[in-house]
This record gives sequence, structure tokens and C-alpha cells, in this order.
Amino acid sequence: MLLLCNYYVTYRCNAYCEFCHFAFHENFNTSPFAKLKNFESNVTQLSDLGVKFIDLTGGEPLLNRDIHLMAEFAHKLGMQTSITTNTLLYPKFSEKLAGNINLLHFSLDSPDEEEHNKIRKVDCYKSVFNSIKVAKSLGEFPDIIFTVTNNTYKKLPRMYDIANENDLVLLVNPVFSYFGNPGLSDEAINFIDDFVDGKLNIYMNRGFLKLRKDGGNNIQHPSCKAVTRVVVISPNNEIILPCFHFAQKTIPIDKPIKEIRKSDVIKHFQANEGRFDFCQGCTVNCYFEPSFAFPSNYYSYLSLSSKFKYTFNKLVKQKIQKKLLTITKA
Repeated sequence: MLLLCNYYVTYRCNAYCEFCHFAFHENFNTSPFAKLKNFESNVTQLSDLGVKFIDLTGGEPLLNRDIHLMAEFAHKLGMQTSITTNTLLYPKFSEKLAGNINLLHFSLDSPDEEEHNKIRKVDCYKSVFNSIKVAKSLGEFPDIIFTVTNNTYKKLPRMYDIANENDLVLLVNPVFSYFGNPGLSDEAINFIDDFVDGKLNIYMNRGFLKLRKDGGNNIQHPSCKAVTRVVVISPNNEIILPCFHFAQKTIPIDKPIKEIRKSDVIKHFQANEGRFDFCQGCTVNCYFEPSFAFPSNYYSYLSLSSKFKYTFNKLVKQKIQKKLLTITKA
């Protein structure tokens, strides 16, 4: 059952983050931008196939000048939309995006300005806090997303304070191992697990942590549903298999996606999802979030309480914020 589309609207980025492979991607500065016409066609088909969530991602998604039109189109189809941005371009697009992004994530990698900018290799710390003010003035309720590494995990308490000071939810995003990145140490995993326990205004999928403690995906008993529940589309208008991070094959979208999903190629990758040699030990969050969507294993059950808490926080806080904004404007 398809749930999610990870739609790469470009591979380009205006930052060079230490933990991200895009700074070293061969198309970092030459990647095309997903075309609006293709996007609208693809997303309409995906909606008909039952896809409920679409992550407009990159690179930096706001580098695609049609990003607001894409978000609006998907939102009107009833999809839950999400964007993660370094915020450098957010003020420019903020009014156009307002009301069309269900999950708006602002990246902040450290509570310390110097460290954050060093990690990103671009001066964008102040931009995050400016963007929070802009978003709130428009009735938006962004999250702060903290990509935790072995060098920054002990900053989690201070990051939590920042989230509380701004009345936002902190998303804890454990860095995963891929493309030579070592991932989190056991010490870091245990620190995060202990800290998030029982706290409000913080989201950490406990299934992720348990998966890491268990050594990641086991190809003998795979937990990954990357092909069954996720469709990944590139800026070149191709479906990437089995996932973006371990891409083995691309299929041009030159026929209806429904037909492509029934092809022998897709069936092959579905039958082997989580079972390829390169799947051993995988902990890529992008695919385990939808993989754990239904209570089908222990990881799924661990995920439920975290998701319920996050949803409750978002709904309550958004409701309060909108009331306050109405009162202020009145």
C-alpha cells in the first residue's frame, strides 16, 4: 500500500552540511529542477493510487521557483505536505507557502551559532529564528528539526530549551549511516533515548532508536517497506528504486505510474525490499517512518506513542497559535 512520495524537486542546495551527501553529489550545482507540469501529472496519479503524504524535498526544495505552486497543488488534492528547509529562502516564499504545508520543518543543527554555521558551511543561524517569527506571523507552526550527530548529541537539552522558548516542537533526527557516514554511537543513542523519555514538545520515533540498538535492518528478517509504501521521484522525472539512498535503478515516467507499479521491475524490488546486501544494517529514517506506519512489528508499536504525542502537540499548539494570531490582529 503506497503511503508516501518523496519528491526530489532538485538536488541543488545552498548549504554544504557536513552530515549530508548532497554537497558532494555529482549534480549538486547542475541538477535540473522538477518541472511543474510533470509534478502535477505525477501527483494526480499518486493521489489516485492512494498516496496520502508527499515530502517536497531536495537538496534545498525552496530553490525550485515553483515550490509554492507544487505545495498548493498537492494540498488541494488532499495530501499532507511536508518541507524541510535551511530557511535561507523561506521569507521569500513564506506568504505563498502559507496554508499549504502541513509539516514545515526548519533545520537547526546546534544551539550555538558558530557551530551551526560551521556544520552548514553557510551563515544561516539567524535566518532560522527570523523565519520562525515570519512563519508565526502568518499563522504557521513550524517544527525545529535537529539532525543529531556524534558531535552534537549532548546539545540536545539546550535544543529542547530553544524549542520550548519558541513554543515549537523539536524533531530529533538521528543521523543515519550511509555514503561513509558512521551514524550514531551507542552512547549517543542511549543519551537521546534517556533524554526524550516523558518530555513534551519533542518528537523522537522510538522505533528508530530501537532499530539502531538492534544493528539496523536485518536482511534475514527485514523491516523495510521502502518500495511497497514509498515512491521516490527524481528531478529528472524518474522513479528511483529501491530508494534514493541506495539507488540501483531508475525508471522514466513515460507511461502511467499505475502501469509502472505493476511492472516486473517493481515487483522484483518489492519482493526483495530490505533483503539486498546493501540493506543490511540500514537505518535511513526516510523509509522506516512509513515502514513503521502500521502496527505490524515491535518497531511499529514503539513508534505509535511518539506519533500520537506529536500529533496531539501539533493540533493543540496550532489551535492556540491561530487564536492568539486572531486576537492580535483584532
